[in-house]
Amino acid sequence: MNKANYGLVLVTAGSPQEAEAIATSLVESQLAACVNILPIQSVYTWQGEINKEQEWQLLIKTDLAQFSHLEAKIRELHSYEVPEIIAIPILAGSQSYLDWISASVK
Repeated sequence: MNKANYGLVLVTAGSPQEAEAIATSLVESQLAACVNILPIQSVYTWQGEINKEQEWQLLIKTDLAQFSHLEAKIRELHSYEVPEIIAIPILAGSQSYLDWISASVK
């Protein structure tokens, strides 16, 4: 597999339970090899107002060839009207780790 296919997808969730449910579903359905969940503080505008909220950042390691399926699964499970779903390509990485991602994602 070409390294350009590997990526990190960023998603925020409004609760640790929602973050864990999304992460578990993505790994179980082999759309992600691993998902890290981190508590973060977000400051953003929504509907003309500035909001400050605690959120949970999902760092999803995947094959970006599966992005459309991954995005659809996230939208199916997510409570936000407009969830963050941003893909960042992995330009380089440990070959054994990249091989593990490849073996873990269908």
